[in-house]
Amino acid sequence: MRIAVTYESGKVFQHFGHTERFKIYDIEEGKIMGEQVVDTNGSGHGALAGFLADLKVDSLICGGIGGGAQMALAQAGIRLYGGVSGEADEAVKAFLADRLDYDPDIRCDHHGHGHDHSCGNHGQDGQCGHHQPGSHCGHNCH
Repeated sequence: MRIAVTYESGKVFQHFGHTERFKIYDIEEGKIMGEQVVDTNGSGHGALAGFLADLKVDSLICGGIGGGAQMALAQAGIRLYGGVSGEADEAVKAFLADRLDYDPDIRCDHHGHGHDHSCGNHGQDGQCGHHQPGSHCGHNCH
């Protein structure tokens, strides 16, 4: 099994689409057998699911994540454990002990999180201000 964690300064990074690196854990017989930090090389949002699939990742532990990225991960066959915070190593240990505190209904709606995103302004109807209907920005805008 291979687990990826959105990673920054030893902690679970809180915005999947903006993560600059993942910490990858190789698991055998319930134990961490290897770990490495990989740079995303500027990939973002939807491209990150393919990046993780290319690394043969089975499961992702992260903080916030939008609906489009969730769908891309599901299509890639990667199990999602979102809404996690704290130390990355501890999150993986908790996962392996079947005691990871995660949110199965995680949604990053970009309101009130204190971070910027490239989706533009949401209008009064809640729609994304810079995308045509049917386009995909990786956010839960449409």
